[in-house]
Amino acid sequence: MNYKVVVRESEEGFSVSCPGLPGCWSQGKTAAEALANIQDAIREYLAAINDLGR
Repeated sequence: MNYKVVVRESEEGFSVSCPGLPGCWSQGKTAAEALANIQDAIREYLAAINDLGR
């Protein structure tokens, strides 16, 4: 399954969020690192929802 993500640059690096999964976000020093990190965050988010039975 694919999810849209939004990447924003800041003074500290990059933040990335997934609008389709409220509260799911990550960050990284580079855009590539932030995108890799959000993939992990999405997997963990979906696993937590599954564990809660939602």
